[in-house]
Amino acid sequence: MTNAALAPSETGAVQPALRAALYLRVSSPRSAESDLSIPDQRRQTSSYCHSNGWEVAAEFVEPGVSGTDDRRPAFQEMIDAALERPSPFDVIVVHSFSRFFRDQFQFEFYLRKLAKNGVQLVSITQILGDDPMSEMMRKIMTLFDEYQSKENGKHTLRAMNENARQGFWNGARPPIGYRAVAAEQRGAKIKKKLEIDPLHAETVRRIFRLALEGADGRGPIGVMAIACWLNENNIRTRYGGRWGKGMVHQVLTRTTYIGEHRFNTYDVKKGRAKPETEHAIMEVPPIITVAEFEAVQRSLKARSPKMMPPRAVGGSTLLTGICFCACCGGAMTLRTGTSRSGQEYRYYTCATKATKGKTGCPGVSLPMDRLNEAVIEHLEKRLLDPARLEVLMDQLIARRDEWVTERRQHVAEMERRATEVETKLSRLYEAIENGLVDMGDPSLKARIAELTTIRDQARGDAERAVAHIERISPEITVESLHAFALVAKRKLRHDDGSYARNHIRAVAQRVEVHSKTDVRICGTRTELLRTLTAVSGVEAAVLGTRAFGPKWCAIWDSNLTSTICAATLRGLRSRARSRSTVTKSMSRSRSPASVRAARSCSAAARGARTTSAIATTSATSPSLPHRPASARSSFARPAFR
Repeated sequence: MTNAALAPSETGAVQPALRAALYLRVSSPRSAESDLSIPDQRRQTSSYCHSNGWEVAAEFVEPGVSGTDDRRPAFQEMIDAALERPSPFDVIVVHSFSRFFRDQFQFEFYLRKLAKNGVQLVSITQILGDDPMSEMMRKIMTLFDEYQSKENGKHTLRAMNENARQGFWNGARPPIGYRAVAAEQRGAKIKKKLEIDPLHAETVRRIFRLALEGADGRGPIGVMAIACWLNENNIRTRYGGRWGKGMVHQVLTRTTYIGEHRFNTYDVKKGRAKPETEHAIMEVPPIITVAEFEAVQRSLKARSPKMMPPRAVGGSTLLTGICFCACCGGAMTLRTGTSRSGQEYRYYTCATKATKGKTGCPGVSLPMDRLNEAVIEHLEKRLLDPARLEVLMDQLIARRDEWVTERRQHVAEMERRATEVETKLSRLYEAIENGLVDMGDPSLKARIAELTTIRDQARGDAERAVAHIERISPEITVESLHAFALVAKRKLRHDDGSYARNHIRAVAQRVEVHSKTDVRICGTRTELLRTLTAVSGVEAAVLGTRAFGPKWCAIWDSNLTSTICAATLRGLRSRARSRSTVTKSMSRSRSPASVRAARSCSAAARGARTTSAIATTSATSPSLPHRPASARSSFARPAFR
């Protein structure tokens, strides 16, 4: 194998007519801008080549790129050229081994690749031979270069974390809605901070309003729908691009907009997020309130398929996804049983108890109809009582007035911004008419387009903010609150007496079953108030009335499977009948998927017999002002089997 480093022989003779490639690198863009290190490396390496009689055949410059990995364009171009057969050069000359790599493993990896093609690496400041001692010294040097790089990175990161904690911006592009401005000067360095950009801050507020209230008060919408709405209404990103669901999700989940910008959150080399204990929190001016941000996070979590599957959102069971066992925290799932007479019973049963028995959880089973009726009855008679809702009026009115004041200030700022830009456009047009500006200037058209975009967007944001203020302008009084409560009660049930599942889930976010005599309904006052005003068209609810409409599959086997399973479950009245029905369905099915579905239905029917008893209960309700809207529900009928 070819030696790693080339040195003069003992007689002082140097191999003639060698072609050399110079590799010059600095780690930071600031060093590249100073224009000192790279010219000095070029001078010294060129002088070394000339003194040894080598011809400089190529030069590869890497300004402002770290040497800890191989993601370097000039470096990869040099390696590709060196591995050609024949190679255009015989020697790669660097100022020091650290210029080639600051990772000992990758240094040796590329060194062996070069040696296999007859290309050698020479450091003009670390001249070594080809004996084992020199090879050991080279490895020690490269290992120390790697250690030094990691130490420098550790101290640099520590300084940047402290800079962020003091409220200063470390660089890079600010989040949309903010701009970096000079705050103070320390020595020769200018410190910058983030301030709210009035033009794009309204876009951020609009995104959060869409997530909370939707377009025109029609209920909250998802991330993809928000991106489509922004693009359809010609609301662009900071640089005039279109919105995507990833960008919208980043805005909705970024704590920067509540005044807490997080620095040092992701490890790029390891490709994973860092723990919150390593985050540096930088204080910035907030754009939205903490209550709005937390409400959006709850809504996103509730909409996430990982937390709430579509079947729980659009299924027929009333309390699916919100009913839990208080003993173990597991979900209360639906179980069915059939009596000897063929009557089918449905129960809410603790999933842990159903799968692991009483040793897993001593949970209970409650008849589905009675638990549903108890929850609805309590919401109608206790939670939506106008007298109890009056306690929450003061906070709602204060919050609403504060919000309206902030919105009017923002409208004034947008109108002022639009007026300023209009004035600039007028002056520019006047200069063009007077011949003071060259019409052939390529930057003239871009400047006019930029000012026009800023003016139109500022006017559009102001108009949308005014429309939103007018939409919620009716004052909320005691009388209007009574009307809200009556409307909410009516919407809990359909005209045929069935339950309005989506509206119930917007009022009650969690139902906990403690025992056969203790069931608690939990929720937050903020979401309750938003729901009350949403049903009357004043303001949309936070969680809204989510719905999921399953689509009919295009594949014949999938449709057949769903049809067979549904028909089989509805037709099971006894063991004998269920087995015969499944057998016939299996014989008629033309695909293995249909056979498996029919067998699953048969197994579910055979193992679904359960019995339980429900005792007569009574309940009391906690005080609403000092805790979330929760209460105990009661059953008024005797137990049955």
